[in-house]
Amino acid sequence: MKLHRTVRYNPELFNLTPLVTVLFLLLAMVTLSSTFVLQPGISVALPLSSFALGQQRDAQIVTITAGAVPVIYFQDHPVTPAEFDHDLKRFGVRQRALLVRADRAVPFDLVSRVMNIGLQRGYSVAIAAARPSQ
Repeated sequence: MKLHRTVRYNPELFNLTPLVTVLFLLLAMVTLSSTFVLQPGISVALPLSSFALGQQRDAQIVTITAGAVPVIYFQDHPVTPAEFDHDLKRFGVRQRALLVRADRAVPFDLVSRVMNIGLQRGYSVAIAAARPSQ
């Protein structure tokens, strides 16, 4: 006696399942990665300001971290103020904006010195701040 199937085999269903899975994973990755803020460099606790601007894409970023001895990072490398001045002199006129991301515990004297070096080299200088959460 020969038995016959009551349910038909549908090969399109097996091709559709992996496609739906991949699309769901892509949607999840895009949704999760869009909430990340990518800022290169060292993590600092920025001071709060209601007048904070968005990230400047064409600016050179200088990061100053707090600690027992504050450290200046320019292009992700620790530098002294003299080395920072030399690096800015070497860059020339390609990018004339400088964004200073200083930790809120850094002495203002060091922030002022970094800003003055940038201004002496002809850069427009801005200080980064974080928006207060509401």
